[in-house]
Amino acid sequence: MRKPSGWWIVFFSFVILATSTVAACAQTFTTLASFDLTDGADPEYGPLVQGLDGNYFGTTYDGGVSDAGTVFQVSAEGTLTSLYSFCTQTSCADGFLTWAGLALASNGNLFGLTFNGGAHSWGTVFTTTPLGNLTTLHNFCSLNNCTDGGAPQTAMILGADSNFYGTAYGGKALPPAAKHGTVFKITPDGTLTTLHAFSGPDGSAPTGPMVQANNGNFYGTTAGGGAHGHGTVFELTAADKLTTLHSFSGPDGSGPVGPMVQASDGNFYGTTSQGGANNNCTGGCGTVFKMTPGGKLSTLHSFDGTDGSYVIAGLIQGTDGNLYGVTEEGGNGIACGNFGCGTIFQITTGATLTTLHNFQGPPDGSFPAATLLQATNGIFYGTSIWGGTSSNCGTVGCGTVFSLSMGLGPFVSFVNRVGKVGQMAEILGQGFTGTTKVSFKGISASFTVSSDTSLAATVPAGATTGYVTVTTPSGTINSNVPFRVIP
Repeated sequence: MRKPSGWWIVFFSFVILATSTVAACAQTFTTLASFDLTDGADPEYGPLVQGLDGNYFGTTYDGGVSDAGTVFQVSAEGTLTSLYSFCTQTSCADGFLTWAGLALASNGNLFGLTFNGGAHSWGTVFTTTPLGNLTTLHNFCSLNNCTDGGAPQTAMILGADSNFYGTAYGGKALPPAAKHGTVFKITPDGTLTTLHAFSGPDGSAPTGPMVQANNGNFYGTTAGGGAHGHGTVFELTAADKLTTLHSFSGPDGSGPVGPMVQASDGNFYGTTSQGGANNNCTGGCGTVFKMTPGGKLSTLHSFDGTDGSYVIAGLIQGTDGNLYGVTEEGGNGIACGNFGCGTIFQITTGATLTTLHNFQGPPDGSFPAATLLQATNGIFYGTSIWGGTSSNCGTVGCGTVFSLSMGLGPFVSFVNRVGKVGQMAEILGQGFTGTTKVSFKGISASFTVSSDTSLAATVPAGATTGYVTVTTPSGTINSNVPFRVIP
């Protein structure tokens, strides 16, 4: 099931796109693990997620027992373990081919999607324990006229209400009610509700995870459709009303496929896979954009190939306030021919872009396509589709897991950074054994240390939205984002 080089996914075609950057100082890049096909291959668009046990979890598109994708775990030191191989049930009832990544629940279980397979061959929603015990929760195209959609290929997110929210890509073979894609909600026990079905003018082919903003609304993108056919940015309210905030036209970007991030300044930042001001790549090399909550969009950077191209991953904001991302192609990696092997880049909110790493092909890695994770140890982690040391996938390699240290310190984060007074908040971090105090914006909270990397704290009476601090034997650690207290 290995895909050929140059495979695309924009609009209704699937693409393997790419980006790159130029090296900067004060960082350390490490290839942590190489897939060997038996434990997975081709980790695609799904970013890694940090679990309660301090390990990182992800999915691969290929490889495993049936060469149909896997769920895997990797430690911070690079020990890789395959937890589950898809299509090991009769008729691939458990699904196969996983484009999407995983979402972490408060109990430590992981929720994900398969692109194909299941009871109706249009993909599934599944949950798995950290040990790999997998349960199928929903089979797509099971509702009347397939109104629940099909072919999901982007990770779900955990909402403030503890339900999961995601999108299904759609496809021409689906009925009209679902062929442009859908937005859905699914409860942890598997009850799925379709919140919106795209029609084309309001967007088509949603391919990036949504983000729940500070106002409680969901924001996302579609790779196609809109007023000009180049994709959209949309807002979905709690009342399930969808508004198209921006339609891309080409010069301002085309085909957004990665998730946006709401930065500390309240604005959204994202990428487009094509378009922009430079024509060094067919259809444009892609962009980084900024959008206000009201929908005013400005282009921060247009890639030109030398600094990366074809950006199919989204951005994250690091604890230093800068934005970090990858490009699937571009850069100076000559092992990947004229395309380049991709890059890791940093861009400030003021639009200054720095290339941090140029991928060079095996064994270093090539074609990074998933949004980076900044773990609570301060280090960035990601995957590349190809590269690595294994020859089981031919000369291109089976893919890698890598890390990038920028010298940033540890912090604490949340499984769900929204909660009410009296609710339990799961907090992730390092060195929690022996913790003596947890406070929400200065107000002490009762807590229970679950492990050295996770603890559960009760949101205290009088708490308001603000940063959380955890006092450990090694010192006080602050959260990277505020915890939002809701009525």
